[in-house]
Amino acid sequence: MNTQILKEIIKKDFVLNIIAQHFDNEIYLVGGAVRDIFMGKEEFLDRDLIVTDEDARTFSLKVADVLDGKFIPLDEENKIYRIVLKDKQNFLDITNPVENSLEKDIARRDLRVNSIAVNIKSGEIYDPLNGVKDIENKILNVVKEENFTDDPLRLLRIFRFNSVLGFEISQELLDIAKKYANLITKPAKERIEYELMKLFGGKQAHLALLKMDECGVLENIFSFVKELKQVPPNAHHHLDLFHHSVETVRQIELQYEKADNRVKQHLDKIDFGGFSRLAHLKLAGFMHDIGKFSTWTIEEDTRRHRFIKHDDAGAKMCPEILKRLSFSNKQIDYIKFIIKNHMYASMVMSEPDVSEKAMMRYIRKTEDNAVDVIIIGKADRLSALGPEITEKMVNDNLNNLDKLLCFYLQKQEEIKPLPKLLNGNDVMKILEIKPSPRLGEILDSLYEAQISGEIITKEDAIKYIKNL
Repeated sequence: MNTQILKEIIKKDFVLNIIAQHFDNEIYLVGGAVRDIFMGKEEFLDRDLIVTDEDARTFSLKVADVLDGKFIPLDEENKIYRIVLKDKQNFLDITNPVENSLEKDIARRDLRVNSIAVNIKSGEIYDPLNGVKDIENKILNVVKEENFTDDPLRLLRIFRFNSVLGFEISQELLDIAKKYANLITKPAKERIEYELMKLFGGKQAHLALLKMDECGVLENIFSFVKELKQVPPNAHHHLDLFHHSVETVRQIELQYEKADNRVKQHLDKIDFGGFSRLAHLKLAGFMHDIGKFSTWTIEEDTRRHRFIKHDDAGAKMCPEILKRLSFSNKQIDYIKFIIKNHMYASMVMSEPDVSEKAMMRYIRKTEDNAVDVIIIGKADRLSALGPEITEKMVNDNLNNLDKLLCFYLQKQEEIKPLPKLLNGNDVMKILEIKPSPRLGEILDSLYEAQISGEIITKEDAIKYIKNL
């Protein structure tokens, strides 16, 4: 790609074009936006800039004024500043080069594909490490080994870019990841959570998880992986539990690719945590069987493996694991719900001649997560093909889940939220009771009865709780 083409691409970007027009400084676009340009993408929301001939803070304040953006100091010590535009989608990070040297700054970066700089005025390319060649060859290569000990989060970024870009990881980089795998818990937990969600948002998250495991990084982040590996294949599972969990992630990715546009739009939504439902669903898919090790028994006479109530056990384990990684309550609630209900859609549809009432009850119980639970149900089925699982069983299960999904998509617009007939205060007053676990049980039972259509009016609800 020549300088003239790069200049034209930069001109098309309204943010970079305004900066290039308003300032005479020597300014370089670096990092992900440059990598994306060389991969054929010409639109991006985040831009990393290096200004070489003026204090970054002073320059950033001027840029914020010109763009009418919000100025946010990210790191005063290292002079990193963010400008967020009014649309709250476009932003740029501005800094000075390390030791006032563009060469030294480039040498401090994580991967060669991220070590290319472009002058936003001239379009001149600064690529001393042949990052462009790595992009062309679709490979991730190391810049300097010590960069990973300086900031161990870069170890996780190796696998994030493996997942998102689909690039191979060089052997030298894999060896570095193995060597320093124990350092991955050193960075701030919020930074780890961010990289994990970026990884699960990539198209090849399942491959990245296998590479992370190969290097010993995965177990240092998710200690439950050691337990998953102890559960072997069985009559229903052709894979051990760890590889079944990774295969579930792969199957979710495949289900998304084949999905109806309405399903894709739902899974693309960013409803919590700043990342898509799909990314969170894949993480839930990886964790969906974490309760199996603690519930694992083998029947003496049949040698059949049993995992009774592993869905409940896994849902109870999930919050502590994710809180340690600084996931938000909304993220945890979603993943916990998926783990607890990952078999629910298949159970609903396992009965012959399932009624519309039963399917409507499913929709009422799963609410916004109706599609998600169906998708993980299909992925789980396709990831468990042990010797006792026949082709007919698989096809019947998948066809039934497709039937439930079609029913949901048809009814989606018609479904209105159920009215709240009684709240906690109402129940305490009517039954003359105080706040207690029993109150929660009564409210849950009341909601179940309302979902089932047993109660419709407030009078029905009062009579129901009195009979309890």
